[in-house]
Amino acid sequence: MRRPVCCLAVGGSDSGGGAGIQADVQAMARAGVHGCTVITALTAQHPRAVQRIEPVPLAQMEAELHAVFDYFDVAVVKTGMLYDAARIGLLDGVLAIRHDNRPLIIDPVLRASSGWDLLREGGMGALHALIERATMITPNVLEAQRLTGAHEAQGEALLDAMAARWPKCAILLKGGHAPPEEGGHIVDRLHLPDGSRHCFPHTRLRLSRDAAHGTGCRLAALIAAKLAGQAPLLTAVDEAERLLQEWLARS
Repeated sequence: MRRPVCCLAVGGSDSGGGAGIQADVQAMARAGVHGCTVITALTAQHPRAVQRIEPVPLAQMEAELHAVFDYFDVAVVKTGMLYDAARIGLLDGVLAIRHDNRPLIIDPVLRASSGWDLLREGGMGALHALIERATMITPNVLEAQRLTGAHEAQGEALLDAMAARWPKCAILLKGGHAPPEEGGHIVDRLHLPDGSRHCFPHTRLRLSRDAAHGTGCRLAALIAAKLAGQAPLLTAVDEAERLLQEWLARS
């Protein structure tokens, strides 16, 4: 029997349903791809606050990973909140055996919009190592500054710092947390390993906090879904950006 194709989302569960694993599965379904999940942590949250986080036991997370890989043809893995070094290391080890040379999209979720840290102390080094395996990372400006230590950099300079640190990885630097650019646009910047760069400008939409919650999760999940459909990387990003803007415009 042919194994069903899926995208695998690895991350935290959002009890409010707007971000995290819930947003990933919504986005993958919108793009026509079945989404499987592995939970790193359970959160009690809504768009304005994270109230509690409970990590999933490592044995449970490992069992979930192997259950998905045993039955499904995992075309792409997309990560979100990975919580700590132990869970990142577990994921890295499983991917090395069961997902080598297939696309890995890392959305480096470091902090909730409400300010709660989502990566525990000591997890940054493990995340850096996992990024070495990634096909693409999708940080916002604040995440890119924290990943690189270039705390004052913006725009192209920040993208330069990311590309210097991970030259073999595509980087989509999201502009939603940056100051508006000329014409009041938000600009997402894509750097590809061949050195080419592409810009995706968007009109800044007047979104409620509820509607804006989880937009980064959704974009990375849409890219993963497009890659699962065999789209080239640049095409996958372009189509995902368009789908997200259409989604947000209806919010």
